[in-house]
Amino acid sequence: MTSRLTFCGGAGTVTGANFLLDTHSTSSGQAGAKLLIDCGTLEQEHGCLPAATGTAQAGDTLNTQPFPYDVKEIDALLVTHAHQDHIGRIPRLVRDGFSGAIHSTAATKDLAAVMFDDALGVMKEHAEKFGCEMLYDAADVEMALSLWNGHEYHKSFQLNDVSAEFLDAGHILGSAMIRLTRLNRSNGAVGRTDSHSESVLGGKSIIFSGDIGNTPEPLLRDCESPAGADYLVMESVYGDRVHEGRSERKEALRTAVEEVRNRGGVLLIPSFSIERTQILLFELNDMVEDGSMQAIPVYLDAPLASRVTQVFRKYSGLFNPAVREHFSRGDDPFSFKGLTVVRSTEESRAIHRKPDPKVIIAGAGMSGGGRVRAHEKYYLGDKRTTLLFVGYQASGTLGRRLQEGEKRVVIDKEHVKVRAQVSALTGYSGHADRDQLLRFIENAGVPKKVFITMGEPRASLFLAQRARDFLGVDAVVPQRGESFDIEW
Repeated sequence: MTSRLTFCGGAGTVTGANFLLDTHSTSSGQAGAKLLIDCGTLEQEHGCLPAATGTAQAGDTLNTQPFPYDVKEIDALLVTHAHQDHIGRIPRLVRDGFSGAIHSTAATKDLAAVMFDDALGVMKEHAEKFGCEMLYDAADVEMALSLWNGHEYHKSFQLNDVSAEFLDAGHILGSAMIRLTRLNRSNGAVGRTDSHSESVLGGKSIIFSGDIGNTPEPLLRDCESPAGADYLVMESVYGDRVHEGRSERKEALRTAVEEVRNRGGVLLIPSFSIERTQILLFELNDMVEDGSMQAIPVYLDAPLASRVTQVFRKYSGLFNPAVREHFSRGDDPFSFKGLTVVRSTEESRAIHRKPDPKVIIAGAGMSGGGRVRAHEKYYLGDKRTTLLFVGYQASGTLGRRLQEGEKRVVIDKEHVKVRAQVSALTGYSGHADRDQLLRFIENAGVPKKVFITMGEPRASLFLAQRARDFLGVDAVVPQRGESFDIEW
């Protein structure tokens, strides 16, 4: 049986995951299915952003462009995890006419609801200030969530002639790899969600990795194996780089805290609201509790991260045994002496009047928006400040420019001279590095083809070449809009 795989997004870039799998009809007349995997934003923001002139930046309206397929023909959407570059255009898909079922883990659905609500607030602000187009509205979000089904890991469900199953990707809470297996027989219909493992008679499988976790990591269980996959569609964010050792990252964080303590300065951490922030809170809590670090004032200035942390508490059973042990003994691993959760904008501005030294954890992770920008304007000119990145900084973002050493930047129309120390800890990234990605491919066995996606071109091409040279697999780097016929 032949299916067609089209890379509608997530190719040639780290953003906009959007893959279309058309199984076609079988020779026996059985209906096929058009399945969409992820539907993420094409840019780092939800709409347009103000440039230095106060006008909308060109290119930031990519998210409002039409989808390259008839959305009404899509039977089902499967979602790997709740980062915006994987879910950000789902309400837009619904707005444009999609009415099929949406499938993910239950935790991903709950996180997505929080992310959509936050995005609505950002878009409304941009629409009022800069005349940006709304990507979707509250009614679209409500409709999307009404179509959404939450599943447990390893509980298969049927989509016409395809069996679907979520495997733990170890990337963020609820993140999943999607294993799709072509059935040799089927008696179900699109949207059926009962277990039917008896229907899978040796069919071929394809795995969509979503984002692969940086295993092992402090909170989550390890990323599961893709063993037995005939085809892989996988990410490559760090396809050409290796993280620092895990034993070193916690010590590096402690050292960063102690350095600003000794300087009487500020440790400013732009952090992603899902997973990075919770890991930082967990690590700081652990060091304070075990006595390896004296308590220091820590300000969590990220309303979205605070809401996300509540979802983390709800799904504590998804954590690794060490974290579950914290909860079992009544110890909240995301709270500790010296932590202040900042609510209002007034409280955020008041942080600047609080005595140093202190730690400020604020969104957003790439400095593209959120409260971290106000702190960067205030503190980047102070040589006692350390700006510490703990996640990937996409090309073109303020975070990437600061990480690459720019000494003068424009933040919200203000020119800021950078005197602060700027450093990064890639060991806290939620993404697997080059060597982990190669092991991921190796663990699949001998796939017929590996599609390297979700990375900057240099990283994707490097990983594909390594896979061909060291593992002898057929690895390709698709272009956006490119289609492939696969025997599946």
